[in-house]
Amino acid sequence: MAWIDIPRENLYLSEQVIVLLSCVLSFIGSALIIFTHVRWPELRSRPRELLLYLSVADLLSAASYFYGVLRDFNGPRWDCVAQGAVSTFSNTSSFFWTMSVALYLYITIVHSKKALADHMIYWFHLVSWGVPLVITVAAVSLQKIGYDASYVSVGWCWINIDAEDKLMWMLLTGKVWEILAYIILPVLYVLIKKHIGRAHAALSEYRPILAVTPVYQPRTIADKKLVFIPIIFIFLRVWSTIRFILTLCGSPAVHNVILVILHGIGNTFQGGANCIMFVLCTGAIRSRLLTSLTCRCCKPSWSSSSEYRQIEESVEPEFNYASTEDAGEGVKWPTHLPRT
Repeated sequence: MAWIDIPRENLYLSEQVIVLLSCVLSFIGSALIIFTHVRWPELRSRPRELLLYLSVADLLSAASYFYGVLRDFNGPRWDCVAQGAVSTFSNTSSFFWTMSVALYLYITIVHSKKALADHMIYWFHLVSWGVPLVITVAAVSLQKIGYDASYVSVGWCWINIDAEDKLMWMLLTGKVWEILAYIILPVLYVLIKKHIGRAHAALSEYRPILAVTPVYQPRTIADKKLVFIPIIFIFLRVWSTIRFILTLCGSPAVHNVILVILHGIGNTFQGGANCIMFVLCTGAIRSRLLTSLTCRCCKPSWSSSSEYRQIEESVEPEFNYASTEDAGEGVKWPTHLPRT
């Protein structure tokens, strides 16, 4: 195969430092999501519970990548196999949990079947932990995980470069699920956004016949966040796919410094990106974190209970988008915007 002629990717110190920093930020971000979920039970929801499981996978992924980039393996070793196994399991699990979140939101918002979506969480666990575990155990047992000379990685170990069927195992342990996510995520989130748009349009059309009390209608940050989930995922992961394709083609562009750095950051920063979107950019959680940092020994003191309630409801509402197919009699109005 063409990539056998490509020399080993030697990491520059600057590349190594940048990727290590990305691993650290992702680890901290994932840990912060887990911390906020445990610390403030009143802010929990089903979507954030799924985000918690995704963060566990991202935390493991960041830790294993950090070790691999720090060691920058030069040959097969036992810890190379161990690191490759952990990163393979956690990375594949992250793909499945990302798609699980999208599927849960789709069933809940578009089809208004929250009970079905809640029941499917058990299947999400079975698939998102079970399938990666089976694949990883099989790969380790067959000695497919090991030193890869950084052909399609950035210092860490993945699929043994000496394996005759390495392409099949590279696809099975990551690339197939990665490409599948590129297709599924945009489709599901486009359908979700279209449904939300119809709900807003129906609400706007029949607003004059509603009660005098104003209904919360404008699109909020929580609504707009839905768009960025597939965008961020694809932006972070696409560099890995590009390098994989370039490696298959035997292109020297696979050694481009910028591409290598983007690949390293993209594979390691998922937890950091999720933290920015769903913790730092979420007012209810951000305000509590700031309060905890400024006053560790005392509980948050709000000027009034109504102010506290306003912060909670304006940023962290529940999913409640009913069907808008019947815009006339019996229409169920979306009284809240989605919680993300």
